[in-house]
Amino acid sequence: MPRPLWTGAISFGLVTIPVKVVSATQDHSIHFRQVHLEDLGRVRTRKVCELDGEALSQDEIGKGYELSKEQTVPITDEELDRIPLPTAKAIEIVAFVDADSVDPIRISDSYYLAIDGQVAAKPYTLLRRALERSDKVAVAKFAWHNRERLGLLRVREGAIVLHSMRWPDEIRSPESLAPRQVELDDDEIDRAVQLTDTMALDSIAGFRDAYRDALEELIAAKSEGRELPEPAEGEEQGEGKVVDLMAALNASVEAAKESRGEGGGGEATVHEMRPRKKTASKKAAASGKATTGRKPGAGKTTAAKRATGAKRTARKRSAS
Repeated sequence: MPRPLWTGAISFGLVTIPVKVVSATQDHSIHFRQVHLEDLGRVRTRKVCELDGEALSQDEIGKGYELSKEQTVPITDEELDRIPLPTAKAIEIVAFVDADSVDPIRISDSYYLAIDGQVAAKPYTLLRRALERSDKVAVAKFAWHNRERLGLLRVREGAIVLHSMRWPDEIRSPESLAPRQVELDDDEIDRAVQLTDTMALDSIAGFRDAYRDALEELIAAKSEGRELPEPAEGEEQGEGKVVDLMAALNASVEAAKESRGEGGGGEATVHEMRPRKKTASKKAAASGKATTGRKPGAGKTTAAKRATGAKRTARKRSAS
């Protein structure tokens, strides 16, 4: 078991469950060190006082709150420990809610709750069974590092998981970020929904960090003196071009079907997305409108060819 990050108890009404908190995740990122390029000597970060320029040891460093540029109030760890926090050693359950009612953007880090001693086995199991049977999640308050936090308790594979949550005032409003109203055809929306159905998965467990794999290969090649791997070829993305949205959706659906081994079906009618700024370009685009079709006897095209063909069509129409 990983080293416990915190020990305390779950407060469940009048029930107390001694628990240990352990991290539910592992960091597999590849970390680099800062080095001197000339001799590869490691460069470390020194903690230096900006007033006298002296490097400080950890026991010479404390906390301070800056009221202004001229005034800082020192705060000691002992003073923080004396602040009355009822949740200092308890994960206090305050409510039970439906899981769907919790906005995922509020969920932060995740931790497993392990029993702290055999005395906790029965109440731990009681809470777990209650959560499973009620299809609810528990909202709790707890304190770590001299800060009260909001948490969410749920069951995962027989263990109780604590999700640290952000307070409501920590979530920014996305109102100013939403795009202005645009016009969409029902056919375009239907085709987009068909794409989501075609790309649907029962589980995302099979996804891997492709960048980390490539980075490990790069490090291995350099350490062994081998030739560096060639970069993957990617198609250039045009900027400022008018996109034939329906053609792109058609190609995407066909590509998703072929990636799953499904046969390509009939293609939907392509609706051109015309430029709205210049009247001349509108007329030119309208005169060049055509209906896509497949010649009898033509071989089955691949998804990549369809996608490329759709992009070329869009470029020609926008250029006209």
